[in-house]
Amino acid sequence: MEAANQARVDVAEARMKGEIGAKLREGQTLQNAAKIDAETKIISTQRQGDGKKEEIKVRTEVKVYENEKEAEVAEANSELAKKKAGWAKEAQVAEVEANKAVAFREAELQREVEQMNALTQTEKLKAEFLSKASVEYETKVQEANWELYKKQKAAEAYLYEKEKEAAAQKAGAEAAFYGRKQIVDGELYAKKKEAEGLIAVAEAQGTYIRTLLEALGGNYGALRDYLMISGGMYQEIAKINAEAVRGLQPKISIWTTSGEQESGAGAMKEVAGVYKMLPPLFHTVQEQTGMLPPTWMAKLPNHHN
Repeated sequence: MEAANQARVDVAEARMKGEIGAKLREGQTLQNAAKIDAETKIISTQRQGDGKKEEIKVRTEVKVYENEKEAEVAEANSELAKKKAGWAKEAQVAEVEANKAVAFREAELQREVEQMNALTQTEKLKAEFLSKASVEYETKVQEANWELYKKQKAAEAYLYEKEKEAAAQKAGAEAAFYGRKQIVDGELYAKKKEAEGLIAVAEAQGTYIRTLLEALGGNYGALRDYLMISGGMYQEIAKINAEAVRGLQPKISIWTTSGEQESGAGAMKEVAGVYKMLPPLFHTVQEQTGMLPPTWMAKLPNHHN
């Protein structure tokens, strides 16, 4: 029983599997058919589009080719028209040039004829007036030669006078130059001697100052004071101060040496006179300016004691 049942079960399962497999195969067949139909339609549509594209492309290329050919034809027609116009222009220019050449040649021939006529007339006139012109020419030549001769002689005389005047002016200029040169040489010699004298004086003064400086032991202050005294500087200061205080009744000290016994004579007397003059001079300068004489020369007495 179990085996029969199992057999029935197996048969049922087999039948069910067979039916399912049949359905599956039928469905797959339908699916494949639908897929193939769809792909067929797509491919057909693509083929139709490609065909239309190719058709449009061919039409476009044909149209472009037609336009290019039409443009080439138009260009050829234009070139032909230009060439025809150029040929016509050249023909007209050639015709005008030919007419001008004919007219120019006619004018040349006419001018040659007129020149021949003028030459003939000139020769005729020459033949008529040749003898008269020859006589007049000879006469004019003689007159011109005579005038030229007179002018040459006058020019030679004038040139001779000018040469004499130039020689005289040259001699005068040379004499004036020589005199001026002598004057300049004399002035130069005098200036040279004057410069030499100034140099000698400067050298003597330098020697004098150098000797004084050595005698004063190299004391520049003492040298300065001595030069101021010998140059009259203190006297000038006293004079200026006296003029400044005139009318103010200043106190003035007067020194005298009349009571002293004079001794010696000549140069020593003069030196003594100078030294006698110094004390009142220094005292006056000290009172008026406050300046004291150098210590190596003298000291003023104290009048306030």
